[in-house]
Amino acid sequence: MASGPLSGLKIVEFAGIGPGPFCGMLLSDLGADVVRIDRKGAGRGSKFDVTGRGRRSIALDLKSPAAVEACLKLMDGADAVFEGFRPGVMERLGLGPDVALKRNPKLVFGRMTGWGQFGPYAKAAGHDMNYIAITGALHAIGTEDKPVPPLNLVGDFGGGALYLAFGLLAGVIHARATGQGQVIDCAMSDGAASLMAMFYGMKGSGMWGNDRRTNLLDGGAHFYDTYQCSDGKWISIGSIEPQFYALLLEKTGITDPAFANQMSREAWPDLSAKLATVIATKTQKDWCDLMDGTDVCFAPVLDLDEAPKHAHNVARQTFIEVEGVVQPAPAPRFSATPGQVQGPPPAIGGHTESALLDWGFSGSEIDALKSAGAV
Repeated sequence: MASGPLSGLKIVEFAGIGPGPFCGMLLSDLGADVVRIDRKGAGRGSKFDVTGRGRRSIALDLKSPAAVEACLKLMDGADAVFEGFRPGVMERLGLGPDVALKRNPKLVFGRMTGWGQFGPYAKAAGHDMNYIAITGALHAIGTEDKPVPPLNLVGDFGGGALYLAFGLLAGVIHARATGQGQVIDCAMSDGAASLMAMFYGMKGSGMWGNDRRTNLLDGGAHFYDTYQCSDGKWISIGSIEPQFYALLLEKTGITDPAFANQMSREAWPDLSAKLATVIATKTQKDWCDLMDGTDVCFAPVLDLDEAPKHAHNVARQTFIEVEGVVQPAPAPRFSATPGQVQGPPPAIGGHTESALLDWGFSGSEIDALKSAGAV
């Protein structure tokens, strides 16, 4: 039996890349029964496909009418379904929300795209960087010289997968209360724009400018930035509040009166250079010995090999191993209904028969699908 607050929730996922699988992982980690529809003949799957963990895979040939009907029957018994195809693809397959909601009026139908279901860019290809580029987010992140893509964290996973999971669950709550399902149009560009809410507020108030590394939270302030140590490693300092800033000066031994002008933007470049010189006199470990656990607002900058071994992450079991692959543990944490990884990433089609049986298909129906070449 799956463990987690979403235990009993039934989700159909149409296999995709990037944010779709991550959304499925989040739901599965918290106990949902997520069945993934994979393309028949798509390959074998891999234990390194971390975002594919914890669900079962059914391999179907969606060009087969029998397979399409099987998908619709799965959606008949689901609380929610989500897909990440370009607008119109599901409709051409005969699996669009118009058909699915007519059969199951309580169904929540999640649609994940970069640009959304409508708008001038809706049918264009794109990737994370493109989706956040039109929101102001990409322009705000980077060096003085150029914007820098912040991995796929802001568009795919933050603006996409998290908003889709949030939307699906909100839709399910509404459907259970009213009996009415609906379509969730989850555009990564919309989500990324939403993530920028605080910064648009700061821009409106005059506290934020368009020039990178001139602002409070983009590395422009000397007290909110990363600094290289004598061993080539890095530390992060975020001493915004006056009492934390005073502690930073104490721990670094800085007595230069120029540092009293903490919020003088004109002084920030010079103070950043001075602080960099001080930080470069010690190793990362030296600074950890001085600042770890203090109110400086400090942490070492760790790489992907170091992070799972950090004492805080070890204490909280933030990382786990699944089939020898180090990966993040389920989050967030629940006191009464803790989540768990329900299993490793599945082999494609590895659960076709067992999952169909669990979701209400009879043995004769599965045999018919096999005979039709649909599975």
